[in-house]
Amino acid sequence: MKCCDRRDLGLLLLRLGTGGVLAAHGAQKLLGWFGGGIGETGRAMEAMGYAPGRASATAAGLAEAGGGTLLALGLATPAAGAAAAGAMAGAAAVHAPNGFFAQAGGYEYAVSLGLTAAGLAVSGPGRLSLDHALGHAVNRNWMVPAALAVTAAATTVVVGARNRRLRRAAEGHQEPLFE
Repeated sequence: MKCCDRRDLGLLLLRLGTGGVLAAHGAQKLLGWFGGGIGETGRAMEAMGYAPGRASATAAGLAEAGGGTLLALGLATPAAGAAAAGAMAGAAAVHAPNGFFAQAGGYEYAVSLGLTAAGLAVSGPGRLSLDHALGHAVNRNWMVPAALAVTAAATTVVVGARNRRLRRAAEGHQEPLFE
């Protein structure tokens, strides 16, 4: 068996690129890089309908930074990919009213990152990874559907609660009939 092949190199590139972007994005929330920080991000999360804001910012930051770092390393790939995909589903929910394209503030970028993370969770990290070096101790076949199912359930609850909060806030606010 060869040390690595094109598939392994391709997975490494996907993991490093996607994981690096996610880790930086999460670190911005957690560490305050480039105008982020838990306080600032928490206030933004509250404004987007995610409450409590500080806890939501911490959860999103950990899912992005932790999931991204683990994806880049190729460690615990099912859980890492699922966590990152869940965070990106929450981001996509915020951007959905703006349509698909990122140029107009749409959900294009969040969906791209989320689908790539989910795809890596399903495909596995390849042989150029810590999972492979450790004998796939935290990358078993059963972990893929378990991680994706738990993340899907949690994301559904969180985004659903956000949507209910936004609907309640909009109740009683009627647009003027005539301008």
